[in-house]
Amino acid sequence: MKSLFAAALLTSAALVLPALAQTPAAAPAAAATPQGKPKLIVAISVDQFSADLFAQYRSRYTDGLARLQQGVVFPSGYQSHAATETCPGHSTILTGMRPAHTGIIANTWIDQRAGRPDKAVYCAEDERAPGSDHDKYQPSDLHLRVDTLGDMMKRADPRTRVVAVAGKDRAAIMMGGHHTDQMWFWATDHFITLPSRSTAPVPAVVTRANDAVGKLLAGAQAPLPLPGYCKGLAQPIAVGGQTIGTGQFQRAAGDARSFRASPALDGAVFALAAGLIQDMKLGQGAGTDLIAVGGSATDYVGHALGTQGSEMCIQMAQLDQTIGAFLAQLDEWGLDYEVMLTADHGAHDMTERQQQRAMPMEEHADASNAAKLVGAAIGRDLGIAGPVLIGPESDVYIADSVPAARRKQVLAEAKRRYLAMPQVAAAFTRDEIAATSFAKTPPETWTLLERARASYDAERSGDLMVMLKPRVTTIVKPAPFYVETHGSPWDYDRRVPILFWRKGMVAFEQPLSVETVDIAPTLAATIGLPVSGLDGRCLDLDAGAEDSCPK
Repeated sequence: MKSLFAAALLTSAALVLPALAQTPAAAPAAAATPQGKPKLIVAISVDQFSADLFAQYRSRYTDGLARLQQGVVFPSGYQSHAATETCPGHSTILTGMRPAHTGIIANTWIDQRAGRPDKAVYCAEDERAPGSDHDKYQPSDLHLRVDTLGDMMKRADPRTRVVAVAGKDRAAIMMGGHHTDQMWFWATDHFITLPSRSTAPVPAVVTRANDAVGKLLAGAQAPLPLPGYCKGLAQPIAVGGQTIGTGQFQRAAGDARSFRASPALDGAVFALAAGLIQDMKLGQGAGTDLIAVGGSATDYVGHALGTQGSEMCIQMAQLDQTIGAFLAQLDEWGLDYEVMLTADHGAHDMTERQQQRAMPMEEHADASNAAKLVGAAIGRDLGIAGPVLIGPESDVYIADSVPAARRKQVLAEAKRRYLAMPQVAAAFTRDEIAATSFAKTPPETWTLLERARASYDAERSGDLMVMLKPRVTTIVKPAPFYVETHGSPWDYDRRVPILFWRKGMVAFEQPLSVETVDIAPTLAATIGLPVSGLDGRCLDLDAGAEDSCPK
């Protein structure tokens, strides 16, 4: 048997990661059609892989993503909540719970009680750490209030091993959960783990991976091949003081930021994931193991370069090949595994390119929408000194310094002002949201208030949730590495694909909507793990056969 990716794990970008692991003892070949529980669950999240992007490229895939389409496909999965950001989205995938229950309402929220000058709290940090702030933080699972599937599996069978590897700490933490055996995520130019585990020995495969990536970063990256079907998208567009749209991921030596926003990051993540599977012999034990893999490059490419240029087209081709190489290696090792692939949120291409393509209704957010400015105007009119409103994007908080007797007046005035703004679709107070029942209808039919309810947490959410109209981006002024974003309650940010594959699975496609919270109970059913009290429901993966979900 060859050592890990003995020739090398390649993207067509000529990304080369040398062998990361030693040759394991030969594993028995998997049966032609595995029976019973899979021995390994591989849960993949592709950050910012919208249902629209999947639909655009699904006929072009020839490798890993083509294979997954031969399983069970739900092309209209929903991150059904309003705050369609990375942390909330990842918190739904393997918990079966919406952000209102996971507690992960956004990437960042305000906690005015935080004992530090910076009151902004990052979803995957421990803000109690001395000297930390929102930009210089200690990664932690502190804020995730519920168990992940891996946590449930380990509680039911302590022999279960759970691993998480991702291009972002929040992806690894929110999918891996509280009791992972190994957790690694990208940080600037190498993989790290949680500070709470920093005293544990670093696995040899991680050291080899970091060494390999370090050598890769030290050299320049030549332009990647441009598939023929990408040529029509290679049109230059001026935005944020740069011209993009025709790039091919060429990179200067030592440019770690460009490495991160390229297919190379996914190659490194999947190579390390495969190395940990091999070294830990995942899928070869007495129980079922789980590995969560977070491919973050698509999101970094989207933010930096948009979704409709040559860059994203190349990224889609590269991702297909990277996943294909990863799955082929699992096949070579004879593992009986089940794959689930989805995304944490969708996205919408940058305003400038949309406007160029006859979409004049596309707009950047007006700077006057900012909570600080709205609060300052309210303070002047009502005679309230100091800050009045605080808020990152949609969640707006009344400052603690506002007298209790004036808070109701401030809130009413803030709502009135926001609703008068031409770019604002809705503004809901915390009382309005809390009084709303959780929706029980298909997610595409939910009202904006119901979408807000799925994102609302009484302790962490703001006093007012503000939603911009469709096609208005929260970006006020684009800049290098940030020309496009997501986070809206609209379906282009909510809809994502959900795919399941296992060798021998009967293929079918269900076009009707489902939710990402349905993933955890569905995977639990495939391994006979009883779960209850989740927001999601089990999806039947046995078309035309006996229902795979428990009665």
